[in-house]
Amino acid sequence: MNRQHHLISPPHLSNFRAALAAWSGMIATGTSLLVANPPDSSWSESSEQKIDTGQYKHPLRLTELANGDLYLTRYGGNSQYNQDTAAVSRLIKGGKQWSYPAPIARNPFQSMNPVVWQSANRRVWFFFVHFGATWPSAFHVSLEEGAMIRRRPIPTPEGHYILPIYHETDSNTKKTSPNAPPMFLRYDPQQKQRTRSNKPYSRLGNLQPSAIELSPGHHLAFCRRGGGYEPGNDGFVAQTKSHNDGRTRPQSQGEETPFPNPNAAIERIKLKSRNLLFIFNDRVIDRTPLTAAVSKDQGKTFRVNLREGPHSFAYPTPIQTQDDNIHICYTTDKRTTTSRSAMTEAASLIPSSR
Repeated sequence: MNRQHHLISPPHLSNFRAALAAWSGMIATGTSLLVANPPDSSWSESSEQKIDTGQYKHPLRLTELANGDLYLTRYGGNSQYNQDTAAVSRLIKGGKQWSYPAPIARNPFQSMNPVVWQSANRRVWFFFVHFGATWPSAFHVSLEEGAMIRRRPIPTPEGHYILPIYHETDSNTKKTSPNAPPMFLRYDPQQKQRTRSNKPYSRLGNLQPSAIELSPGHHLAFCRRGGGYEPGNDGFVAQTKSHNDGRTRPQSQGEETPFPNPNAAIERIKLKSRNLLFIFNDRVIDRTPLTAAVSKDQGKTFRVNLREGPHSFAYPTPIQTQDDNIHICYTTDKRTTTSRSAMTEAASLIPSSR
């Protein structure tokens, strides 16, 4: 089976002075969701494959730039709720070593869940949640308290972008309220106008929607379930649909799917073959194994475990690159290690032995 696993070396902060100068002029604002266009940075290759950048390396967002480079953002520092660094690393096309990172948000501004994405016109967008600061070149996507982001935008035929976000309604870090719905923001870059869909709810809550376009105007979003993290047998991926190009979600209640979910991040993408790739933890409890499921047009789903064992394998971010290979980044070792799996679609279609 053509699968490879790599440890990614999120490197140290040698470029911080240059990045700080590029992002100078910060002003105080309220809690909100922002988007910005990151400045160009000088990149140097690391001489080591694993370099410490702080204990916390989570969550991740991977994308491919138009020139074939891989571009990875993450939140780093000492823990999830510390006010530390959002940083990016880069793997040059054909290279084997990840670059030193360029910090793009820094203490005390607590940028969370950073998302990077390049549009068809080659403009690189950076989306992030912040507490207390903004950049002059950034604009607000949402000022609603509790608005969070995890996914890339979906481009539409008329040149609009649909941004999947979600709304966390309380500050309880041990359990998510069922009143946590997804939302879908539609942005017109020509008119600079933003509209928002309705909020579909589910029994346990819908978090971090992963939306794909199944056919023109028809979108399907899989969502991480809400609730707690305690052992049990009640927890499944929820889904919500739109049949008018993401403008509304007609369901007032999200539907639960047969896929188990231990209150962990998931990701679903459409491959070039039009097959659907779904990365998730195939258990109701514990974030192991990390499983790839591929659905073909006939409706049959094949599954293969990418990683399994006593560790946690969480927050997957898959992409299919221009050379048709599939890359999946995720965190392990209590969110202190970043790993990458590389595979072909043919390998992902081999059924698991269980």
